Amino acid sequence: MVRRVESYDCPVARTARIISNKWTPLIVRDLAGGERRFGELAQSLAGISPKTLSERLKGLEAEGIVRRRCHAEAPPRVEYALTDKGRALLPIIAGMRDYGLTWLQPECEEEGAEGGAASALAGLRG
Repeated sequence: MVRRVESYDCPVARTARIISNKWTPLIVRDLAGGERRFGELAQSLAGISPKTLSERLKGLEAEGIVRRRCHAEAPPRVEYALTDKGRALLPIIAGMRDYGLTWLQPECEEEGAEGGAASALAGLRG
């Protein structure tokens, strides 16, 4: 008899809770190329509202995945970058990309819009 354990606190479930949001893997993907400003992220993530982007970035910062750096300038400049914990997600995001390319039909032309992020993820195949 196989005993089935319903646990939402296993490592897979905890990771899925972080990356299961529609925008989170795309934000991580876009930050793979280095620091980005809020406006750069908003532009590359077509369809995301500023409120949603702000909420996702705050959540990722709270999880220790994204670092927010404020520069004391006028006007203030804020840049976002991946932490070591965030960079550890890159192989997972690359695996999702590879799976999508192999097994899922394209629904949009997002692949061409990846720019430098695609190059950064491609370098992970090492």
